[in-house]
Amino acid sequence: MKVLALLSGLITALLALFIAPTPPTLGPRTTGDPALAERVRQAAGAKGYRGLSVAMIDDGRITHAGVGDGGGPDPRPVGPETAYELGSISKAMTGMLLADLAADGLSPDTPLRELLPRVKFSDPAVGAITLAELSSHRSGLPRLRMTPMTFARSYVATLTGGDPYGAQGPQAVLDDLAAVTISAQDRGTVRYSNLGAAVLGLALAEHAGTDYESLLRARILTPLGMDSTVVLAPQDPLPAGHAAGQDENGRPMDPWRDHGSAGAGGAVWSTSGDIAKLVKAVMDGTAPGAGAATPRFTERPDRRIGYGWFTTRHGERDITWHNGATGGFSTYAAFDRASGRGVVVMGNTSKPVQGIGLRLLGVGTHGGDEGPPVQSLAFALLFSFAGLGLLVSAFRNPTLDRLSVTGRFLWAVLFLWLAYGTGGWSFVPPFVWALGAGVLAAGAAAALTRWRAMPVSGGPLTWRSWPGPALPAVLLVAFGLATAL
Repeated sequence: MKVLALLSGLITALLALFIAPTPPTLGPRTTGDPALAERVRQAAGAKGYRGLSVAMIDDGRITHAGVGDGGGPDPRPVGPETAYELGSISKAMTGMLLADLAADGLSPDTPLRELLPRVKFSDPAVGAITLAELSSHRSGLPRLRMTPMTFARSYVATLTGGDPYGAQGPQAVLDDLAAVTISAQDRGTVRYSNLGAAVLGLALAEHAGTDYESLLRARILTPLGMDSTVVLAPQDPLPAGHAAGQDENGRPMDPWRDHGSAGAGGAVWSTSGDIAKLVKAVMDGTAPGAGAATPRFTERPDRRIGYGWFTTRHGERDITWHNGATGGFSTYAAFDRASGRGVVVMGNTSKPVQGIGLRLLGVGTHGGDEGPPVQSLAFALLFSFAGLGLLVSAFRNPTLDRLSVTGRFLWAVLFLWLAYGTGGWSFVPPFVWALGAGVLAAGAAAALTRWRAMPVSGGPLTWRSWPGPALPAVLLVAFGLATAL
């Protein structure tokens, strides 16, 4: 039994090396300014990024560079015209819309119930939330409205790389708003809320008598010449020449289509060229609603927020910024008004790019993306070796039964799959996953040598005997179908 288990484990581990997670790396392709491209490579490091489009603003002059490629079936070099999912940087633009409309007479202290009279608030306090509170994340609203369905979709998306939101439109966002409640102690405290930013965009559009994209285009995009920034409807094709999103482990990730949350970053695509125009105009004060970047409220001693824009103290320097993150993309836009320098970084993997931007601005690594995330490390190291329990039981437990062995095997397969997709393989060597697959195979082989002698169940065979193997089997089938679809 030991020899069979050892051989099965070794063979499986060797074969698993061919399908182990492969974190993306920056390829040799380079576009734009060679000196900036080299600085980007040094700031990015070796693993976790596939393509990076970067713009530097220095005393009003914009310099572009692209390193790596856009991935997908036809990987092309990236540059200032490559489209990426923008993510939450659109929150900063939504704040600018508020500041611009405020200059035309809309009070930032206007409560939601005045702009959204058709919403039937289950909590009157939600209707009293002001536009300024929404834009500065002081509304008390949760990050998202979490229901069993949204939790399940998020969990499935983690395993499959799918879109956790689907084609969620404006009405779905307003329905969430109508259903949530807030507490008095949360209101007035900076507490990041995607729901709040999405609602702000819809409320401003309602005030203007249009939809969010039309308002954004009329007030900000067109005046700044940001022709490549779009909000995609569910049926719209992705922008021409777009980058393909991946997670940090190289898995393809579906684009997010939650256009109803465009004010918070849903279904918004842009380029480093466009966002560089935005940053430059906010820095020099010529952008519509540029005053949104002025800090107004304190989150913590080293960080304040205006309307959407954060300002963080790094030593003696104030960096005004916003970042963005979707399933397969990460973005960052920031500037130091005192030095006249700004930066835009866009990447087509989920690995954060904030640290790259900070290093390019010359503020070191403080507040960046250094250090492995604890959760990802745990998933990689613990979930990969879920089969260890089966292996130990096969050798040490004299009372094994077929249902318990099957259940342990299926749970171990499920956790191995989870480790593949969510483990921190930019920090943990991927051969660890292959070794975990070998441990599972060794345990399965050892258990099979005892299969004929095992009873079906360790006790009387009732309905209680079946959940152990049935639940992981159902989850594996469900996640497999979700991945295929």
